[in-house]
Amino acid sequence: MKNGQLYYKVSAKDELVPGDILFLPDNIQESSVTEKKKFGNKNEIDFLRSLEIYKDRAIIVLNKPPGMPVQGGVGIKNSIDILAPMFEDGSSEAPRLVHRLDRDCSGVLVLGRTQLSTSIMHAIFREKTADALGDGTQQVLQRKYVALVIGRPRHPKGLLSAPLAKVVLQDGRSERLTVCAGPNTASVQDALTEYRVIESCPQGYTWLELFPRTGRKHQLRVHCAEVLGTPIVGDYKYGRQAHQNWTPLPMPQTINEEMLKKRKLPFGLALGGGSVAEQQPQLHLHCKQMILPDISAAMQQLQSSDADHNFSDLEKLSFVAPLPLHMQLSWRILMSIGK
Repeated sequence: MKNGQLYYKVSAKDELVPGDILFLPDNIQESSVTEKKKFGNKNEIDFLRSLEIYKDRAIIVLNKPPGMPVQGGVGIKNSIDILAPMFEDGSSEAPRLVHRLDRDCSGVLVLGRTQLSTSIMHAIFREKTADALGDGTQQVLQRKYVALVIGRPRHPKGLLSAPLAKVVLQDGRSERLTVCAGPNTASVQDALTEYRVIESCPQGYTWLELFPRTGRKHQLRVHCAEVLGTPIVGDYKYGRQAHQNWTPLPMPQTINEEMLKKRKLPFGLALGGGSVAEQQPQLHLHCKQMILPDISAAMQQLQSSDADHNFSDLEKLSFVAPLPLHMQLSWRILMSIGK
């Protein structure tokens, strides 16, 4: 409160209405450099940079750990977008988010290093959704997730076409997404997901590959739980009922003890635990692979006067992120018990 006026900090997702006044730093570049110096010891910087899978002048690709938020918000002290300046040395321009992963989801996450590369990535993600809802031609952007689900789908592979809608829960504050029941439901978004069974386990679990053709919030989690009827292990939002009678699996003696050690990591994260042998397993959803055009080449193409701006003709780059430890451990446990 100042001079009778109420001021508050806004985030990228906040909407402005007529009459709102937005205040910016006198020099945004200088401000970002100053903010960068306020946090980050060597251990934290080394940890963040250990997450890097790939880096060029246009993008940074990370293997996001489970439990780390991508975007800041109420009660969130450390997130990828807040910590983004720590990925750069001596640059006044912090990397920018171009897409999201859920807090407890892990895997391939791409950041744009410049305003131009970020704009290109945003266009590619929008084109991805448009192509998916069109004639089914080869997509410019492709992603592959791995998930462990409770139960077994009726078919070994298929295409899920189930639009999603947002609903408000009984407390009046919480929201969740659900498969749309009718055409008149508000805020309906088309959502397409391909799936393929990797391995069916006798204990009643199934490993799936998931290929989202659209990029809706919680799309894979809702499609697995409500369309396939096989909620993802560790998804207590959309698979709460399936976890009510959860029974941890026994830990085989053949498991390497090194995998069982629990270690603390920077930013309040932890390594170890959360497998199917735990009373409360972590979310078993991981973005394993992303294929996208060479963004550096796309930048050159845009800067060329005779460019036709057709990103589909560019060389494709493929990025793969190894499974997080709790999913590796669950795989070992399930394969050991099945023998």
